[in-house]
Amino acid sequence: MSSPSAKGVAIMRVLRAELGIDLTSAKAVLRRVVNGDYSGTLPEMERVARKLRESGVTAVATRP
Repeated sequence: MSSPSAKGVAIMRVLRAELGIDLTSAKAVLRRVVNGDYSGTLPEMERVARKLRESGVTAVATRP
């Protein structure tokens, strides 16, 4: 993901919508995503990455 600080609001909006979480949780997940500590199944991560790209955020789902 590129420029997470500049696009934090857009990222949290996608995380909230896709994961069904509240703002506080979205902030915590954002930190984990930026640090590379967030994981899930490849299809789950690709879905989130696709939604992020649709919102103008460069994101790629990768295997660990």
